[in-house]
Amino acid sequence: MGEVTDYLATLDGPDGEAVRRVYTVARGLAPEAEEGRSYGMAALLLHGKGYASAVVAKQHLSLFPFSGQILPGLADRLGGFDWAKGTLRFSADHQVPEDLLRTIFAARISEIESSMRKR
Repeated sequence: MGEVTDYLATLDGPDGEAVRRVYTVARGLAPEAEEGRSYGMAALLLHGKGYASAVVAKQHLSLFPFSGQILPGLADRLGGFDWAKGTLRFSADHQVPEDLLRTIFAARISEIESSMRKR
């Protein structure tokens, strides 16, 4: 088992389903991503870099794309969500649309791959 799998096993109900959905979309775009930790959270890692994490917090669910550029670049599509440059907060009742998740994760993949080419 990996960090994400272990974390997801602790979740149940609508919040757990909503977090699982985020990871399912992220894995669909980067099936080679590995489970690990980033910034102390269970996360999917791509080429050793934080790619995606979703967690249950006390009053919301959070998505972390491990980038400060992606969400500000999508500000026009984030209406109705509480967000900061590194996190998008949502709930089981107000989930991030799948097309927006795909856009966020595709942008993060592009960032990671670009940083790999610069090495």
